[in-house]
Amino acid sequence: MFTTPQQQHVAQRVLTVPTSFRCFCSSFVPKGQLLSSSSSSSSSSSSAMSDSDDDGVPALSAHTLAALQEFYSETRRTGPDHGAAPSDQFAVGAIEEDWGISQFWYSDETATQLAEEVVREAGEGGRIACVSAPSVYQKLKQGALDGSHRLSAVVVLEYDRRFAAYGDDFVFYDYNEPLSLAAGAAPRSFDVVLADPPYLSEECLSKVAQTVKYLSKGKVLLCTGAIMEKLAKELLDVTMCSFLPEHNRNLSNEFRCFVNYPSRLLTSARSTV
Repeated sequence: MFTTPQQQHVAQRVLTVPTSFRCFCSSFVPKGQLLSSSSSSSSSSSSAMSDSDDDGVPALSAHTLAALQEFYSETRRTGPDHGAAPSDQFAVGAIEEDWGISQFWYSDETATQLAEEVVREAGEGGRIACVSAPSVYQKLKQGALDGSHRLSAVVVLEYDRRFAAYGDDFVFYDYNEPLSLAAGAAPRSFDVVLADPPYLSEECLSKVAQTVKYLSKGKVLLCTGAIMEKLAKELLDVTMCSFLPEHNRNLSNEFRCFVNYPSRLLTSARSTV
């Protein structure tokens, strides 16, 4: 059974449910649903779907959550194959996405372009923090990007402890405690902070913004739903880019990139960065 608000509200970045799970459980959260901060508390009902007392946002019932947890347990992997070549260990998807905690990996093209962007902006000896954006971290660690070998540090801040397999690069991160970070994530120590908040809610973005401002020397690259544009501007003074990030799965929400510095992404199309 899921026990955290993160696990109970998988609706934030919903994709087409795989056929295997449709056969296992006929209910799922509606596509494209945006949760308000008031919907982070759990709700229960004897039906497969139930409404929040505050805003009518559907939430999964205890029965459906249990079925979904069983499905995840049967399909998720424990971590990267340590016997594989280094490039394979850091392949996007080496650790499978877990929809239960709103993990949806970028397409290889998007991960590459975002990684190229932060390498370019970090510069010689630069330090990069990937906050809830492990697919960009993996792309940076593959060693195939021009300039990536000149970076002095790349860390991934993640709630999912499977990423602890990456050793000292991993920093456990729970956005509910935005400033509770290990020593590897010191204040104002990163030339570029790339963040992809796991949930499309005011509460989540506000807390992740605290983390970003704590870590960043100045440059911020945010990836989140287009619907969060106004709040992102208020919190981080970022501007929406023309570049359109893509995921390996077909998500229902429109996703965009935002930056607070002059960037090629501001005027670049999807595949022309």
